[in-house]
Amino acid sequence: MTISIRDTRQARNDRAWIESVYRDYLNDLAPLGTGIFPALTEFGHREPDQLASWFADSSAHLLTILKEDNPVGFAMVRTGVLPVGREQFDFSMAEFFIARAWRRRGVGQEAVRLICDRFAGRWHIMEYLRNAPAVAFWRRVVSSYTRGAYRERAGGAGEVHQYFDSSARRAR
Repeated sequence: MTISIRDTRQARNDRAWIESVYRDYLNDLAPLGTGIFPALTEFGHREPDQLASWFADSSAHLLTILKEDNPVGFAMVRTGVLPVGREQFDFSMAEFFIARAWRRRGVGQEAVRLICDRFAGRWHIMEYLRNAPAVAFWRRVVSSYTRGAYRERAGGAGEVHQYFDSSARRAR
């Protein structure tokens, strides 16, 4: 299984693919009841506007996750030294999605490895406790990637935060 990532902004077809699965992404998040992902129209947002903001964000790296040469997921990595509580980090996983047909096949784990290797530095990943599959995925993947060398903290709004340094992994 060959998994790779590429800059979404460099391939017009990648943007079209993300647009085609964006509703699936929102449908995965909507039942969580966090209030973060209401129906877009409730606040006057439309899907094309939301996606356009992703592509216009200069602090974000949009990545298409590929199996062989076919899109199977996407990720958005935000950059810049940002504080979260007492933690500082260089990168955060702002969005991450693997199409349902490709889940539980190692695609997501390999994509995370490629992304964290590409962006070496201090990382922050956050997921909501109500999203038990995401919490389990990120705990497993981050623990494996870092060989257990990460910190996890609970947030006050029902979220879980993982912190680690991917450049430390390269030094091993």
